[in-house]
Amino acid sequence: MKTKLLLIILDGVPYANWRRLFGNLEGWVAQGQAQVWKMRATLPSTSASCYATIHTGTPPQVHGTWGNEAVKRLPQPDIFSQTRAAGGITGAVAHSFWSEFFNRAPFDPVRDLEYDEPESTSINHGRFHTMYGYNLINQTTPADNDLFATLTMLTERFGLHYGMLHTCTLDSMGHRFGHDCHEMDDACYRLDYQLAPWIDRWRRSGYEVIVTADHGQSMRGHHGGAGADQQDFALYYFGPATGPSRDVLLDQLALAPTILSRLGADIPATMQAKPFLVP
Repeated sequence: MKTKLLLIILDGVPYANWRRLFGNLEGWVAQGQAQVWKMRATLPSTSASCYATIHTGTPPQVHGTWGNEAVKRLPQPDIFSQTRAAGGITGAVAHSFWSEFFNRAPFDPVRDLEYDEPESTSINHGRFHTMYGYNLINQTTPADNDLFATLTMLTERFGLHYGMLHTCTLDSMGHRFGHDCHEMDDACYRLDYQLAPWIDRWRRSGYEVIVTADHGQSMRGHHGGAGADQQDFALYYFGPATGPSRDVLLDQLALAPTILSRLGADIPATMQAKPFLVP
């Protein structure tokens, strides 16, 4: 393939918190080693709806995921399937919804928590978690550092061309505390410093890296509706391509075709937005 790329999704972080609390990411931007833009999520700005849009490049009104209760195997072409069709190796470390969307549904934890399927036409190497028992008091989220290490293991063991990672820690914290509080300041700080050495390692291994969210979140800890606080988040890109000026608002529909263009895979007709990164 033309390049290797990792997509890192930190669930539920509003744009303002990215820019004021992620000092390592902002430091790379200040040093000219990363680019950053604001991106706007689809509507509804619900997690599952956004997950499906991120990888299919289609809105919920096309892929039919109206909310977290509507998770199913999606029929549209997606980043994983297009990468596989181009001969690439794929991997994912994420919530079980991603496996159901892009591999098989319903999710069977015995079968699907961990799998290595070289002949798969979608996700070759999956490491998933369910967050079973989640509520506002009991977050049931894995340690972020363990997730970063797991993705790194997949890249180094299997030579992934495309890998994605998704963590719900900050989304869960936001639902519990809201975003304008000491707890979220500390949580964002801790995730930023945990992520930084892994970005350095991935870049040294030849990967382009995108760090972003699926949606924003209001100061009261809500998302799903319209409005900049619920929809807008930052997207950081580490790599040689160039994008639009920093004041351009990116559309979430453009993320899938952009990733495929970087990988050198075909962009299907169902993905109608134009890539925002150019060589």
